[in-house]
Amino acid sequence: MIHLFLLGFLGIVFLFLLVVIAKSVYVVQQAETVVIERLGRYSRTLHPGLNIITPFIDIPRTVRWSYVQKGPGGRYYPTIAYLDRIDLRESVYDFPKQNVITKDNVTMEINALLYYQITDPKAAVYEVSNLPEAIEKLTQTTLRNVIGSLDLDESLVSRDQINEKLRIILDEATDKWGVKVNRVELQEVNPPEDIRIAMEKQMRAERDRRATILESEGKKRAAILEAEGVQQSKVLRAKGEAESEVLRAAGNAQARLKIAEAEARGIELIKEVTGTEDPLPYIIATQYIKALPEMTKDKDGKMIIVPYEASAMIGSLATIKKMFEHTK
Repeated sequence: MIHLFLLGFLGIVFLFLLVVIAKSVYVVQQAETVVIERLGRYSRTLHPGLNIITPFIDIPRTVRWSYVQKGPGGRYYPTIAYLDRIDLRESVYDFPKQNVITKDNVTMEINALLYYQITDPKAAVYEVSNLPEAIEKLTQTTLRNVIGSLDLDESLVSRDQINEKLRIILDEATDKWGVKVNRVELQEVNPPEDIRIAMEKQMRAERDRRATILESEGKKRAAILEAEGVQQSKVLRAKGEAESEVLRAAGNAQARLKIAEAEARGIELIKEVTGTEDPLPYIIATQYIKALPEMTKDKDGKMIIVPYEASAMIGSLATIKKMFEHTK
């Protein structure tokens, strides 16, 4: 009986030791941390790896996290979780669509994404009661304030400026919570249906106007180029004709010069052959003899008359004969 009692006692002690060891050893995963409280007060923060704590005195702090999660069909559902481990990785928070009013009183639907990371687990646990919910409400109010300071056109074309402005404001506001806001993105910016239709009409009209302007400018440019081409063509043609005339005149001058030189040389040869200083009678006689056949023909080429100047021709022949006799 005593042995059974002793075995039971040893079993209880062994189980108690196992519980104590289980409560004393804490393994923390990489990129996670655990906040430890000792008798209700903050004690320390456990880092990744094997950690030893005092059992029954050091207790991990359980944190309540409530956030909105996107489900099937694009609907958002509230989710509540109780965690004793805090994730230090960068997290993304997908906010549901909310209505905001612009500076010119236009209501729009905006859906935002928030990328944040916990840098101080102690502040994230003790400085705010529910970190995801606090970030969500702060983002919604900040987004309303930022969009409310812009008109419709500015809010549609200034997404980068809005994202950066939101990031700066949220990062400053959440710094005391131990959170670093890395990036804010606007997924959807949906103006009302009538505003969207009016914007599409305006955009279509603007595109038609630009197309008309571009077409007119193209025609104008084509007309200018065509006129410049015609002008250049005329100038080049005139230059070509002028150069051609100059070359033709130079050629005629050269030809006349050659003819004159040949005639002068012929006259000199006649003077040498005839031995006279005046070759004019000889030249006249030869030219008269050459022209006589043409003078005795009508328009049909038939010989019809003998010119009255036949005696002059005979005199010319006599003159030529006399010259040749003199030459002999």
